[in-house]
Amino acid sequence: MTSAKIVVAGGFGAGKTTFVGSVSEIVPLTTEAMMTDASTGIDDLAATPNKATTTVAMDFGRVSLDEDLILYLFGTPGQQRFWFMWDDLVRGAIGAVVLADTRRLADSFAPVDFFEDRGLPYVVGLNAFDGRQPHRVEDVRDALAIDESVPIVHCDARERESVKQSLITMVEYAMQQWVARRDGTA
Repeated sequence: MTSAKIVVAGGFGAGKTTFVGSVSEIVPLTTEAMMTDASTGIDDLAATPNKATTTVAMDFGRVSLDEDLILYLFGTPGQQRFWFMWDDLVRGAIGAVVLADTRRLADSFAPVDFFEDRGLPYVVGLNAFDGRQPHRVEDVRDALAIDESVPIVHCDARERESVKQSLITMVEYAMQQWVARRDGTA
């Protein structure tokens, strides 16, 4: 039995809590707090007008990919004022999923930069809001200036199998990166 830590990051309201919760085999730990008037003018609710809560520390879940591999999922808070926690949350992680809301793609720049700066393998999950994917993978790759080797996957944070496939892609990519570093080809 092997276990691994995966971080789920992304902008405010990108679906991180939903992503962790939809696949977790345990009741996920969430640190959701009601949004207050203090966030007015700070948190942009234009794309998520019905959002009433926000993650203030982390989300935690667990999923078995098969009988030999358990993933521990750590979801980050999305607002910039909570980013100081990210260094602690990524410690020991084999990789990350950057969950992107293509309606607000600019919110993905900081998470992508964070993982690239630390050399941590990541994949980008294009979360389907309203059941739609309005942008092609190639267009998102160009917009985020992401290397061709970094996987970009379509996913729906509400659907367990979709999330599971995103995590499988993350684990496979992290393993490829580890082998390439070990062999000196990265």
